[in-house]
Amino acid sequence: MSFKDHFSAHASLYAEARPRYPDALFQWLAAQSPNTALAWDAGCGNGQASIALARYFDRVIGTDPSAAQIAAAEPAARVEYRVEPAEQPSLADGSVDLVTVAQAFHWFDLPRFHAAVARVLRPGGVLAVWSYGLCRVTTEIDALFDRLYEPVLGPFWPAERHHVENGYRELSFPLPELTDMPAFAMQPQWTLAQYLAYLRTWSAVQRYIAARGTDPVAELADAFAAAWGDPAQVRAVNFPLRLRVGRKATG
Repeated sequence: MSFKDHFSAHASLYAEARPRYPDALFQWLAAQSPNTALAWDAGCGNGQASIALARYFDRVIGTDPSAAQIAAAEPAARVEYRVEPAEQPSLADGSVDLVTVAQAFHWFDLPRFHAAVARVLRPGGVLAVWSYGLCRVTTEIDALFDRLYEPVLGPFWPAERHHVENGYRELSFPLPELTDMPAFAMQPQWTLAQYLAYLRTWSAVQRYIAARGTDPVAELADAFAAAWGDPAQVRAVNFPLRLRVGRKATG
């Protein structure tokens, strides 16, 4: 099965510049799981979530169909990476305590992925998927961000992007969902260079560059610099996380 690959060409940049998920998220997910023997991070990309899970699980398997993403993933104790699609995991039936999908659920063939989850998840096991949308810094910086995001890059976003924007609410989910959940957010402390590097990881930016031959982030860099102030100044960048979490029946 082919997959929509929007990130392999800039896998190293993606690994370096994407924000990190809060440790509290993984601590909470481990507490919801029936055991902490095995977690599967589907669509693991650069392995950011896989590595965080390894602090709470004895073993973590991160899978991604992109060999380039796996090659750029950071190695870690108790983490095994496999180049394979989420719809066809090489995992034993009923072996997984927790399945996570970090910012990748919208790329999957969902009926086939749901069947895979049903097969590998143990009774009482948990599936957690999450996304993060538009980050916020200051009113002036956010206005430039919004200008880049839609008027400039609108035609270059994959159609699936709207699922990230609405927190996957329109996508099917295979398990009864938990409703009483804490709120989580990523809040990296970035300089201007780190912030602009993150913007360049967007698939729409890379598609714009391929189509137009110019960098849309560079074209707005002076405006961002004016809004940011001292480029070495560290600013809090807020990314709210949107979670959907479900549990497999025990009977």
